[in-house]
Amino acid sequence: MAVKNSRKAEIAARIREAGERASAEAAARRKNAGTGGHLLPEVNGPKGPEPTRYGDWERKGIVSDF
Repeated sequence: MAVKNSRKAEIAARIREAGERASAEAAARRKNAGTGGHLLPEVNGPKGPEPTRYGDWERKGIVSDF
Protein backbone atom coordinates (compact mmCIF):
# COMPACT_ATOMS: atom_id res chain seq x y z
CA MET A 1 0.00 0.00 0.00
CA ALA A 2 2.88 2.36 0.77
CA VAL A 3 4.26 1.78 -2.74
CA LYS A 4 0.94 2.82 -4.30
CA ASN A 5 0.80 6.04 -2.27
CA SER A 6 4.41 6.79 -3.12
CA ARG A 7 3.68 6.28 -6.82
CA LYS A 8 0.63 8.57 -6.66
CA ALA A 9 2.67 11.27 -4.90
CA GLU A 10 5.39 10.98 -7.56
CA ILE A 11 2.83 11.33 -10.36
CA ALA A 12 1.20 14.33 -8.66
CA ALA A 13 4.60 16.01 -8.26
CA ARG A 14 5.48 15.46 -11.93
CA ILE A 15 2.11 16.86 -13.03
CA ARG A 16 2.59 19.91 -10.80
CA GLU A 17 6.09 20.51 -12.23
CA ALA A 18 4.77 20.22 -15.80
CA GLY A 19 2.01 22.70 -14.99
CA GLU A 20 4.51 25.19 -13.60
CA ARG A 21 6.69 24.87 -16.72
CA ALA A 22 3.66 25.36 -18.99
CA SER A 23 2.59 28.41 -17.01
CA ALA A 24 6.07 29.95 -17.30
CA GLU A 25 6.16 29.29 -21.06
CA ALA A 26 2.72 30.85 -21.52
CA ALA A 27 3.78 33.94 -19.55
CA ALA A 28 6.86 34.30 -21.76
CA ARG A 29 4.73 34.00 -24.92
CA ARG A 30 2.30 36.63 -23.62
CA LYS A 31 5.22 38.94 -22.84
CA ASN A 32 6.58 38.57 -26.40
CA ALA A 33 3.16 38.85 -28.05
CA GLY A 34 3.06 42.63 -27.72
CA THR A 35 6.46 43.05 -29.37
CA GLY A 36 5.74 40.71 -32.24
CA GLY A 37 7.87 37.96 -30.75
CA HIS A 38 9.55 35.84 -33.39
CA LEU A 39 6.72 35.87 -35.93
CA LEU A 40 7.64 36.63 -39.52
CA PRO A 41 5.46 38.74 -41.82
CA GLU A 42 3.13 36.89 -44.17
CA VAL A 43 4.51 36.28 -47.67
CA ASN A 44 2.21 36.11 -50.74
CA GLY A 45 -0.88 36.49 -48.60
CA PRO A 46 -4.19 37.95 -49.75
CA LYS A 47 -4.40 41.67 -50.34
CA GLY A 48 -6.98 43.57 -48.35
CA PRO A 49 -9.11 42.13 -45.55
CA GLU A 50 -8.66 38.49 -44.59
CA PRO A 51 -11.07 36.49 -46.82
CA THR A 52 -11.50 33.68 -44.31
CA ARG A 53 -13.34 36.11 -42.02
CA TYR A 54 -16.18 36.20 -44.53
CA GLY A 55 -16.43 32.42 -45.09
CA ASP A 56 -15.01 32.29 -48.64
CA TRP A 57 -11.54 32.15 -50.09
CA GLU A 58 -11.01 33.44 -53.61
CA ARG A 59 -7.72 33.04 -55.42
CA LYS A 60 -7.16 33.45 -59.16
CA GLY A 61 -10.83 32.99 -59.99
CA ILE A 62 -11.26 29.86 -57.88
CA VAL A 63 -13.56 30.10 -54.88
CA SER A 64 -13.72 27.47 -52.16
CA ASP A 65 -15.99 27.61 -49.15
CA PHE A 66 -14.55 26.37 -45.85
